[in-house]
Amino acid sequence: MLRWLAPVLLLLCALLLTLPVLSVGASWLQWDAASRDVLGQMAQTVLPEYALTSLLLCVSVAIGVALVGMATASAVTLFDFPGRRVFEWALLLPLAMPAYVVAYAYTDFLQFSGPLQTGLREAFGLQGRLFPEIRNTPGAVWVFTFTLYPYVYLLARTALAERAAQLMEAARLLGAPLARRIRSVALPLARPAVAAGVALALMETLADFGVVSYFGIQSFTAGIYKAWLAMDNRLAAAQLATMLLVTVALLLWLEHRAQRRLRFATLRGGRGGSAEAQPVRLRGRRAALAVVVCAAPVLFGFVLPVLFMLRPLLDGWEELPWRSFLQWSRNSVWLAGLSALLATTLALALAFAVRTRPSWTTRTAVQLTSLGYAVPGAVIVVGLLLPVGWIQSVWPDAGVGFLITATALGIVWAYLVRFTAVALQSVQAGYARMPASLDDSARMLGSTGFGLAWRVHAPLLKRATIAGALLVFVDVMKELPATLVLRPFNSDTLAVMTYQLARDERLGEAALPALALVLVGLLPVILLSRTLSRR
Repeated sequence: MLRWLAPVLLLLCALLLTLPVLSVGASWLQWDAASRDVLGQMAQTVLPEYALTSLLLCVSVAIGVALVGMATASAVTLFDFPGRRVFEWALLLPLAMPAYVVAYAYTDFLQFSGPLQTGLREAFGLQGRLFPEIRNTPGAVWVFTFTLYPYVYLLARTALAERAAQLMEAARLLGAPLARRIRSVALPLARPAVAAGVALALMETLADFGVVSYFGIQSFTAGIYKAWLAMDNRLAAAQLATMLLVTVALLLWLEHRAQRRLRFATLRGGRGGSAEAQPVRLRGRRAALAVVVCAAPVLFGFVLPVLFMLRPLLDGWEELPWRSFLQWSRNSVWLAGLSALLATTLALALAFAVRTRPSWTTRTAVQLTSLGYAVPGAVIVVGLLLPVGWIQSVWPDAGVGFLITATALGIVWAYLVRFTAVALQSVQAGYARMPASLDDSARMLGSTGFGLAWRVHAPLLKRATIAGALLVFVDVMKELPATLVLRPFNSDTLAVMTYQLARDERLGEAALPALALVLVGLLPVILLSRTLSRR
């Protein structure tokens, strides 16, 4: 009985994690006059603007992250120049910066009343606005480009590091100049990796709420919240969420397609390799250009935002809300720790079931769970609250709404929907390094079931499990859309208070929780850089 009961339970857990997506899709079955009127009005007024703005944002960000990510990956992989070893890990630092924190930092420094324009007016006797407003679509493109390019940089660097040096050396021996080697060898080699990285960056762009809300950009995510909160029509919000979900699904398919093509770029050469296959040493102007290409993204995506946030933090040090900050930190750590524990436990159970009893049930459970990370937080919120509204309309005294919105149940559920896939990917990567013969040997010695998982797998999966839990912990700390709506009463988190203080133009107070999120975000960056340095 236990042989089939465990996979069924895992499948039920996976279905529970996909319930928000299913409920959003089911919203089209409840087509009523009110939602038809709301969607009709939106289609005549704001819906074209949502679509056009989201399309413009995605195209601009795709071009930006592709250029920056490919340029930096090519520089540190194909060439040798002063500071190259430092830039290899420094280019990962913007991963620690939530996009909305970067948006607040640039706004505070560059706005009309900010220190830059105020100082220039006082120093040179100028009047009026000296720089264009950053809180617009071009400003959002700037923020997203320099916070999301590491997705392209990481994948392109991995693809180029495998065979690019050897193939470019072979092209050099055949007489090809440097420009042609880059154009004909390096770029085609990294093209699938660049496509996969761009797709990941666009999924993050479409899922963002903090930047588009603060900058007043009319995107699909902002429209979902307006339809739900301002127009009080959950079905219209769900149907808008479905349009966003279809777009994300298309990007996810493109990313998977690009990832499948990466196998052509990840074949290693001989063990020793060619002694001639070394990065091209740059000198003079070319070396200076490579330094500028690598330093600019780190400067714009990490160094300057941190400095911009430190200024108001130090200026208002005595007035900072330290007692409230401790409460926000405690709430954030508690929610993130609980979610990381539950997500990692579920990931271990799913990965163990797939390894020991591979079947249609377990594989389906893993596939359903893996979809969660691609679902934007706004869609998860709508998908969780829709069934609550349906249940409340049928059983008003059921108290389901209280459990979801007034306790930690709803927010932890949303975190598990979105981030269990992160822990699962890490655990599966750990299992991929364990030979199947190890399990056979353990079974011959009498270890089966829980004993096999605890005595044999657990010690070997320790690092992968800790890494997965750490990634979930940090992602939960930075998550804004779901936390903003589903957090329990009197349970404000660092991410929520950063958003609310910045929205109220209290950027000096927002600097404290914002920089705390940056410090937490550095943990997976350090882990990732150490992992890459060991390759």
